[in-house]
Amino acid sequence: LLTPGARLLTRLGVTPSAVTVLGTVLVCVLALTLLPAGRLASGSALILLALLGDGLDGTMARLSGRETRFGAFLDSTLDRVADAAIFCGLAWWAFPGRPAVAATALAALVTGFLVSYARARAEAEGWDASVGLFERTDRLVVTLAAAFAVGVGAPDGVLVVALGIVAVGSAVTVGQRIGAALRAARAQTAAATADATS
Repeated sequence: LLTPGARLLTRLGVTPSAVTVLGTVLVCVLALTLLPAGRLASGSALILLALLGDGLDGTMARLSGRETRFGAFLDSTLDRVADAAIFCGLAWWAFPGRPAVAATALAALVTGFLVSYARARAEAEGWDASVGLFERTDRLVVTLAAAFAVGVGAPDGVLVVALGIVAVGSAVTVGQRIGAALRAARAQTAAATADATS
């Protein structure tokens, strides 16, 4: 679905990194203007549309043969910025009259960041920890769907439950990634020991 748009942008001379930056800026502007203003339905819908284009940069890089390690790093880093804008936008809207929403939004933000950090730190050590229950897409879809529901009249409790699920699911994912890293570390140590004794 993204290929025609990716081809057009590539022909126009737009770089994948430019799309990454512009997409992040768009999500941040939407999240930090519409959500705090209480426009949860329109804000969630527009943010979701902006996020659907998140794959454009990767598709462009593959089509143009411009996939780079820096591009992957930039994309992953700016994904965290976009995530922070969404959860902070919800917490901003909720404060101070909806403390449960604000608290669960911040919990979802922190645990979501830990999911990404656990994988990145494991990969820095040479271990594969790309496992887990709640990936980024799962976290954002659940969050934005609940925000949209509240925006069209559902009680705030729907968002509290959804954000709670995101926070708990993310915490479980962190545990799964720690477990994967531990198994990889033990296997690495065992292999090194075997090499040393052979």
